[in-house]
Amino acid sequence: MIKKWIAVVILLWCVSSAQAATPHLESLMVKAPDTDKLIAFNITLPPSYDKNPDKHYVLLFDFHPRSRAYLDGMHDWMSHNGDWPWLETIIVTAPDGDASLGKLKRLAIEELGNTALLDFMQQSLLPAIDAKYRTNGFRIMNGFTGNAGLVLYTLLNRPELFNAYLAASPVLSDDFAYVMKSASKKLASLKGKPRYLMLTTSDSGFEQRQLADFAALEQLIKTTPNPVLHYQVKRFDGTYYMTQPILATAYGIEWLFDDYHRVLTPDSEIARDGVAAILAHYRYLSEQKYGFNVPSTDSLIALADAEFAKDGDKGLAIYLAAVEANPESHTAHNALARAYGKLKMFDLAITQQKLALAKTKHPFWTRKYNESLAELEAQKLE
Repeated sequence: MIKKWIAVVILLWCVSSAQAATPHLESLMVKAPDTDKLIAFNITLPPSYDKNPDKHYVLLFDFHPRSRAYLDGMHDWMSHNGDWPWLETIIVTAPDGDASLGKLKRLAIEELGNTALLDFMQQSLLPAIDAKYRTNGFRIMNGFTGNAGLVLYTLLNRPELFNAYLAASPVLSDDFAYVMKSASKKLASLKGKPRYLMLTTSDSGFEQRQLADFAALEQLIKTTPNPVLHYQVKRFDGTYYMTQPILATAYGIEWLFDDYHRVLTPDSEIARDGVAAILAHYRYLSEQKYGFNVPSTDSLIALADAEFAKDGDKGLAIYLAAVEANPESHTAHNALARAYGKLKMFDLAITQQKLALAKTKHPFWTRKYNESLAELEAQKLE
């Protein structure tokens, strides 16, 4: 009987946990061009969206209606551990079989120079999303096969619409959307803030027709250097065709957000040049790449830890710089408190530990910081 009750409790816990992580699904109606008809785009809001009204989110858009299921699942799994490795994202996908949208896509594919699809995205769709939802300005366009061809078409013809472009197994043959015809000139003329491109394919039978053009496009990207375009090309040879968008999205997200998550090691090229270089790096990420704050805290603390072990005064100066650059970071104040404690400057250590405690409500950190505070106060009395 007890075993049965335990099983019921576990089941209820699993159900409640699953429900707690359930994303919010809804539709956004956007007026189609030259008609009163509305197009119903699918919106997936992260589970935290309603709980954190002050938070703004990355946007990912995909034209394929069936991509919603795998994108929602991958995003939930890859973001539930504190935005790692996928920053929490609003996912937007297109409806299935909408004639107005289909016409816009067909014109983009078949008519050289036709920008009706891009105009709709720039003038109607993206403003409607930004008006209704708390987006943070960083946008990703994702696509597979024909929709990946449209990802490249968008990058070449209206690069400012998105910050990052993930193109899995793009259709390029027969000069799809005139990508191959225009790539050379338009890659060379990219301007403005940095743009990011993940281009992937495999050797599956379904992709054989595209491989010659894919190789030509890859070579063109490599031989048309442009400081605006940051790219990575990956081959998933030996894998199944229908697996391609899953692999491409996972690798693309990891690559795209790696510099947000990765802590600069003290012996890295940037950190070796000191605090100013680290701060400049994170300023670039915040102002040029993402458009929102990317904290330098962990990288400064890593450098401070390394220097403190060799020279207490030099390390302490870096801890102070970490707090100055990230005054709302509880980890920065905690690291400074730890340094003051090792130097037996207990009044200053206690002040910083109390600040760390005040900057977080997370139960793990409040417990840890309370323990550290009690230890510092005890050491002061010894």
